[in-house]
Order: sequence, then C-alpha cells, then structure tokens
Amino acid sequence: MTPRRPATEWLTDAVLYQIYPQSFADSDGDGIGDFAGAEARLDHLAWLGVNTVWFNPCFASPFRDAGYDVSDYLTVAPRYGTNDDLVKLVDAARSRGIRVLLDLVAGHTSDEHAWFKASADDPSDQRYIWADTETAPPGFVASPGT
Repeated sequence: MTPRRPATEWLTDAVLYQIYPQSFADSDGDGIGDFAGAEARLDHLAWLGVNTVWFNPCFASPFRDAGYDVSDYLTVAPRYGTNDDLVKLVDAARSRGIRVLLDLVAGHTSDEHAWFKASADDPSDQRYIWADTETAPPGFVASPGT
C-alpha cells in the first residue's frame, strides 16, 4: 500500500462552500449571479464558519455545457464580471480569512478554444482524440460546432 501524503495543513480543517457563480448571487438584477454578488455575501459565509470557497468554472465559455466548456482559461466569463472583479473578490475574501479556489477543468475545453481549433487542423496534435462522426454510438448527440 502506498503511504498517504499528508494534506496541506490548512486543508485539514477547511470548511469549504461551493459556489456555482451563475446562480449564487446576482448583484445587478440581470438574473445571472456574478462576482460582485458573491463578494456581497462574504460576511455571511464567514459568519457560517466558511474559510474556503470553491467556484465552479468561471472562465470565458460559450456556455453550452454550464461553463465547463472553457474557451479561454485566462479570462473570466463576462457574465460574472471582469478579471479585476475576480481579483477584488479574492482580496475581499482574503481580508475575511477565506481562501478562494477556482475549478480548473483543463481536460475539457470548448470547441471555440484555440487548442481545439489547432488540433482539428493538425493530425500530429495529440491533445484531443478525434473520431469519424459517422461511427458515433447510437443516440450520441454532438454539441453544436463539433
């Protein structure tokens, strides 16, 4: 049996709260949650004893797969705010002793991501597994653009 690696000390006693940004807190009344809405709820989360928040994917995406279809890992989804808004939220959380974790789904990109587009035109690119769509299993429905 492989010995277990000890968890990072802070993780041992972490109280995590998962935030799906789209539905957590809407600050501007457009019906979509955003970073400013999450920031406005930090005092409540701290009061609950939360010391770590985990955000589901919040990067740029065409949102054909609930934001898991990331098109740009360096830019947040405009529906949630800007990169600066995320920095502001992280700073506000830190001031309350709350860590922020971002869900990085590196193994699942949008068909709009530059890696996907490059791979489609380069048979030597091994980042994706390509298959003939004629041989797709019965009942399989490809997402738009694939």
